[in-house]
Amino acid sequence: MRQRPFKQVDVFTGTPYAGNPLAVVLDGGDLSTEDMQRFTDWTNLSECTFLLPPTDEGRAGGADYRVRIFCPGRELPFAGHPTLGSCHAWLEAGGQPRAAHVVQECGVGLVRIRRDGTRLAFAAPPLRRSGPLDEADVALIARGLGLARNDVLAHAWCENGPPWRAVMLRSAEQVLSVRADATLLGEMEIGLVAPQAAGADTAFEVRAFFRSHQGLAEDPVTGSLNAALAQWLIGAGLAPDLYVAAQGTAMGRAGRVHIEREGSETIWVGGGSVTCIDGQVTL
Repeated sequence: MRQRPFKQVDVFTGTPYAGNPLAVVLDGGDLSTEDMQRFTDWTNLSECTFLLPPTDEGRAGGADYRVRIFCPGRELPFAGHPTLGSCHAWLEAGGQPRAAHVVQECGVGLVRIRRDGTRLAFAAPPLRRSGPLDEADVALIARGLGLARNDVLAHAWCENGPPWRAVMLRSAEQVLSVRADATLLGEMEIGLVAPQAAGADTAFEVRAFFRSHQGLAEDPVTGSLNAALAQWLIGAGLAPDLYVAAQGTAMGRAGRVHIEREGSETIWVGGGSVTCIDGQVTL
């Protein structure tokens, strides 16, 4: 074991302890997959990342660093708040991008990250699966959320690493009142979205439920889900090209996810990040 630089970053917020925390080990060199998973599980956070030099292929594609992303019980090919939090930690530790955008290498390939004032934003990766859900899944999700089937106004696969099944409900109030049944939904990763009431400071309310080694859990603020939701909603004409979504309200957080479509192809997903713990970890 040795000392390694470490940061704990709160993501999708500019206010400490109001967003989604992320553990970042800035030197993941010589750690095995088992080491990384064991430490991730010990942190008891939704995700932990380990920064590494890019592979030869990644470097040739312009990657500035490589990240391995873990959640309790498994490794993820991509996740949004770990992408922004890892980039924040890398830049804060003195990382210098090779080009105008930071380029991160991860399980889904290369992900561009831009600096937008005090916020970072990543370019949403292509959806691996899209289109409507099976009707049987929609009915099961409705039951698992304690809703009637006609409360689900629209639905879609939103898989971009995590296999999100997304449903749009009637109102933000309905999203916040949901109580998920782990017995019915324990193997699914569910995203909920609904429009806010007129006059709200955000356009949508979002919640995310995912499977963990301890069963069904709720994520405070979820970049991958918001990225895929934006691709679905904007593409279907259900959301404007520029909006802000709220997430974490039901958990006492105040996450804010900034969405912007650039041109016809790129959707940027951004938010603030703030370092809450900065030091060393023995690994």
